Amino acid sequence: MTDAPQTEADALARRVAAHLLSREGTGPAWGIQIEEVREGYARIAMTVRPDMLNGHAIAHGGMIFALADTAFAYACNSRNMSTVAQAASIVFLAQAKAGEQLVAEAREQALSGRSGVYAVTVSTAEGRQIAEFQGLSRSLNQPVLALS
Repeated sequence: MTDAPQTEADALARRVAAHLLSREGTGPAWGIQIEEVREGYARIAMTVRPDMLNGHAIAHGGMIFALADTAFAYACNSRNMSTVAQAASIVFLAQAKAGEQLVAEAREQALSGRSGVYAVTVSTAEGRQIAEFQGLSRSLNQPVLALS
C-alpha cells in the first residue's frame, strides 16, 4: 500500500484489507498487491504468470474474475463490517498475456442496509481495459476486526 490514509475511515479500510489479505491463501499465492484502499474503494494489482494462462496462452478468465472479486471484497469490507458476495458477474473485453500487470479497481455504487453494489474495472497497468465486473454484497452484521 503506497498512499497515506486521508481519514480515519480510510485508515481503517486499509487495516481491514491488509488483515483480509494476510488470512487468504489465494492473494499471497497469486502475488496480489494492495495499491490503495479507502472507504468503499480498493485498487489492487497482480502480474499474470505462465501458470495463470489457459490453453490459448492468455490469462484464464477465472484468474481475472478472482482478481476482480478480491478488489470487490476489500471495497465492500472497508467499513469493518464482514461482508460477502451474494452475486457477481463479469464481462471479458480483451485478452491479457503472461508478464502483464493487471489492476482491479473497485468502486462502491450503492449501499442500502445490508446490501451493496460494486463495479470493478480490470485493466492492464498501461490502461488497456480487460474486464468489467459487478458484485452484489451482503453484510453479515459482524466486524472484520475487533476494535478496542
